[in-house]
Amino acid sequence: MNTLYIDRKHTHLKVVSNTLELREKEQLRQRIPLNLLRHMVIIGHVETDTGSLGALAAAQVSVALLSGRQHRHRAMLLGPLRHPATRRLAQYRACIRADLCAVLARAMLLRKLAGQQRLLQQALRLRPDQRYALRKGIDSLRGIRRRLADEELSVAEMRGLEGAAAAGYFQAWKVLLPPDLGFSARRRRPPPDPVNAALSLGYTLLYGEAVKAAHGAGLDPALGCLHEPMHGRDSLAADLMEPLRPRLDARVWRMFAERRLSGADFHARDGGYWLNKKGRALFFAEYETVARPARRWLRLMLHALLKQLEQYADE
Repeated sequence: MNTLYIDRKHTHLKVVSNTLELREKEQLRQRIPLNLLRHMVIIGHVETDTGSLGALAAAQVSVALLSGRQHRHRAMLLGPLRHPATRRLAQYRACIRADLCAVLARAMLLRKLAGQQRLLQQALRLRPDQRYALRKGIDSLRGIRRRLADEELSVAEMRGLEGAAAAGYFQAWKVLLPPDLGFSARRRRPPPDPVNAALSLGYTLLYGEAVKAAHGAGLDPALGCLHEPMHGRDSLAADLMEPLRPRLDARVWRMFAERRLSGADFHARDGGYWLNKKGRALFFAEYETVARPARRWLRLMLHALLKQLEQYADE
């Protein structure tokens, strides 16, 4: 077990002798050795104590806290930094230089668009009945990728192109979904349909993976290039998760297309749609098939980023 999801109200967790104990109403439900855990996701009301939180941090078990009602990312418990501050100094120097920041932002964005194009091309082979919409989306992404690769653009201009690419991509992607789900475009806060609700929860989980990975590499998760620094946002984590979004999109598409998720797994509340408890259990199991390769990709991406930062530090 690498990731543990805790999604039951009034669960009490306590670390005893390097073992995590989960209790409900004083009854022991589960015992997990800490050396089997790397990450925890807690949704809603869970009780614990500072000693247990300290033991989790010391064991390098990260804890992501999501709100109980809307499943938004609230906070992250991370272990101590285990890499020298010189890594973060190199990161700061790169991010205040517009030319270097543009190089890093372009790399992330090109990877994301390549993943989106690859998804639509795979879908075209499976859904030739939707050739027109899918081909239109593929051509749009190809043209924007060419501009990103060939033109000298500022980060702000790249963000504008990314927005245009996302609109064209989701316009094509939506034809892969059952029409009764009501998905017309990517929207959030609140998600107006079950598909947007599933995407939002998946992206929230990926964001937590990226925060953990950046911290584990000794970098500052808050300072990125494609996403501007903003209060309450870990911008490097947001940068890192961009190329991972198409992987999550592909899984969400197949879950709905194959009816492993349906409208019955959601409920309407607060003007939006949210996964119910049964739906979340199904979604978390499917999400792990995306998360395992995503974690490996994040490690590789951060290794490459660190080598770039070392190179920039010598300039």
